[in-house]
Amino acid sequence: MHPSVDDAPDLSGLIELSRLDTLDLKPVILRVQTDLFLSAPFRDRKTLEAFEALAGGLIPIVDEETAEIVARKLAAFPETPPGILAILAARGGAVRDAVIAQAPTLTPTVIEAAISDGTDLGGAIAARPDIDRSTVNALSARAVGEVDLALAGNTHIVLGAETLARLVGRGRRSADLGRALLARTDLVPADLSPLFLYADEARRDAIGEAVAATAALRPCPPPPREAGAILTGFSGRGDIAGFIGALAEMLGLRRDFLAATPDPHLRYDLLTLALRAAGLHEEEAVYVFLTLNETVARSVDRVFDLVKLFRKVQRPAARSLLAAILDTALPERAGDARAHQPYNAPDAARPRVSPAAAERAPLRPALPGRLRQSS
Repeated sequence: MHPSVDDAPDLSGLIELSRLDTLDLKPVILRVQTDLFLSAPFRDRKTLEAFEALAGGLIPIVDEETAEIVARKLAAFPETPPGILAILAARGGAVRDAVIAQAPTLTPTVIEAAISDGTDLGGAIAARPDIDRSTVNALSARAVGEVDLALAGNTHIVLGAETLARLVGRGRRSADLGRALLARTDLVPADLSPLFLYADEARRDAIGEAVAATAALRPCPPPPREAGAILTGFSGRGDIAGFIGALAEMLGLRRDFLAATPDPHLRYDLLTLALRAAGLHEEEAVYVFLTLNETVARSVDRVFDLVKLFRKVQRPAARSLLAAILDTALPERAGDARAHQPYNAPDAARPRVSPAAAERAPLRPALPGRLRQSS
């Protein structure tokens, strides 16, 4: 009896042909039969079984490029036999990643095959557009860098409050994660305030406005007494340790608060917010920029950028931004910074500070005209 035109072709002989040592037709056969399978007008049980027998025998032995091409074609196709997806996933690497990223449903068999070599699939699953909120939340709880980045970059999913808080919290210490979250358009600026330092100018403006609106509703404590005189005095003498210690004490912060950002370039932006929060006037802040660090002082553009930041952020907002970036509440009243002096050992006597030491340096470099504008 002759087969009808609609009958599935008998592909069993192709497996034997593919085993010939003198002719490596395996990649060609697999790719051609994959295309025929995908373009068939219908696929009955016999067709599916025949394709699974052929492809299942060839996928483990073809080259990586062929396997990846086939994986990308078959992974998203809803009628691909689950057994074929499992065989593809078991190959690992880019072939596995294509299956995990595109398969309409990740069955336990497919996942088991994909992790057979011990691979963590969290990042690949986090990049899928169809993961539900509970899965997103569970993935974010793992605190794995690759997974965090995949979740932050996956704009097809909604980041719930708990997930967002986790990612933003870890984004404080990771510039890549922070910038990935800032690149999303579905997050409100106020939620991104801990990532202020990593934001571009437009995003900083939006965050600053949101924070300022909230900060205006709360009372702002008076600035530390004589903060400008004390800090410019330390800066003028080149006493960086004394300067940082005094500033931290004024604001009730840890002495190493500038290390909150891993990017050394951004630490001066954080310092600028701290100067604003301490209540310095613009002239005093500029004096610090020109005397505390030679590298900063030699860059006119950098000084102008810092002054621009100082002018844009008012003191209440600066306090709120510091609290968000450092993940700490600024106390309403801090210690008296006039009593601060750095010392090297816990049992060393703290030297007393004479009144003259708190005076600002008598000689200051002339400030550039553009920097003398009032805030």
